[in-house]
Amino acid sequence: MELLWFYVAIVLAISDVLHTTLMWKVFNNFYIVLGGLIQQSTHSTWQTWLVHEIMEAGFHFIVLSIVFLNPTIGILAALIHFVIDVTHTIFIRDLGELQHRALHFVVESLFFILIYGF
Repeated sequence: MELLWFYVAIVLAISDVLHTTLMWKVFNNFYIVLGGLIQQSTHSTWQTWLVHEIMEAGFHFIVLSIVFLNPTIGILAALIHFVIDVTHTIFIRDLGELQHRALHFVVESLFFILIYGF
């Protein structure tokens, strides 16, 4: 049980890479069309971006709930990932890929250490 925080952070990092790979390399055309449909529905760039982040959080919820057979872990992982994405997009705009992944891993690890590490 002591390392559950680490496993959750690792699986969440893998889920993020999986999401990026699936959406931008496998389903690229569908994802662009879906973004256009969302943009037409919301009439706002920031609302479209927020819907994207919510859908990404849903993806992480599904993946982590299945891997750990625990929807609570899925909800917590999706929530912390969503909060980090929204926060760093608003306050820290210029992050490279490595910095983005490192920020997520560190903050998500600390979050799950607080919950499962003690």
